[in-house]
Amino acid sequence: MDFKIKRNDLLQGLQTIQSIVDRKSTMPILSNALFQLSQDGLRISATDLEVGMIVEIPVQCNLEGKVALPAKSLYEIAKELGGEEISFRAKTSGWIELGCGKSQFKIVQLPAEEFPSMPVIDVSKLVKVSGEDLLYLIEKTSYAVSLDETKYNLNGVYLERVDKETLRMVATDGHRLSYVERKVALGLEKGVIIPRKGVMEMKRLLVSGGEYLFGIEGRNAVLKTDQALLIVRLIEGDFPDYQKVIPKNLEKAVSVGRNEILGALRRVSLLNQDKNRGVKMIFSSGNLEIQSSNPDIGEAREELEVDYKGERVEVGFNPRYFLDTIHALSDEKIILEFKDEISPCVMRSEYDRSFINVIMPMRL
Repeated sequence: MDFKIKRNDLLQGLQTIQSIVDRKSTMPILSNALFQLSQDGLRISATDLEVGMIVEIPVQCNLEGKVALPAKSLYEIAKELGGEEISFRAKTSGWIELGCGKSQFKIVQLPAEEFPSMPVIDVSKLVKVSGEDLLYLIEKTSYAVSLDETKYNLNGVYLERVDKETLRMVATDGHRLSYVERKVALGLEKGVIIPRKGVMEMKRLLVSGGEYLFGIEGRNAVLKTDQALLIVRLIEGDFPDYQKVIPKNLEKAVSVGRNEILGALRRVSLLNQDKNRGVKMIFSSGNLEIQSSNPDIGEAREELEVDYKGERVEVGFNPRYFLDTIHALSDEKIILEFKDEISPCVMRSEYDRSFINVIMPMRL
């Protein structure tokens, strides 16, 4: 397996797969990347058995071969080398020799046969989509995914088709729910759950304005860029009936400036060293007062002018849930809708009805 490759091409390929490589696994092979050399070029593959990535790099070579090499070490070496081209040469003793200028390295290789097989993907079945549209769906929902591994069916985003031209993405951790729709023409027979790590890898690859190939192939979600193929194994299980969580016929509505409530929540939350500690929101005619209390530090309160004409209502919320949602909203005004002190709050933008959040109240 002898070939030469441009250092920048190798570095970019290795950088793309770094977050996929599983360095904590009990399977040593998962900390390695599979290098497959053919007349078509070099393919570098990495997987943690849930998410897989294949990167294609053009290489001038008439030979074929494959070998597994430590992905992180190779990446660190490529970063430090100063030349423009790196040579790879296989040694019969089980080493791969790297050369770049006057620098020489010997890297231990593992048998390519030990590397897990990657699913075979029929790229022709994927659909061309806008990177902006996919990013919109992901950025509006991914923060609400549950991090509790015991709730495996909540550890990802739920993707389903609304009609021939519209996709809906939903995420919840049991305390909040994010729901968004976007015009994306993707055929889906039924809803699927894409795990959080896979969703974040998609987000990392996507660039607003670009076009990509995307689709559901068997038990995998697949995203293809010009040089990379991302394969994400879907979560098997049923997503909860989220429609039952979204309250209807809410009687009270508050309009508040996005930047004003964002700043107030940040300041009042400075005393909340415990992420699960709540803040009290007191709504009265034309006014919103936000309070927090920490017996070990002190108290904080701030008032905001809001558009509200209803009766006085006091509700406790986790401020982190509000902050996450506000960061995902772009309108100058935010609408808060609720019924009473014990009912969920619906948070949405002033104009975009396709994106809503449901936040459960908490006892203080």
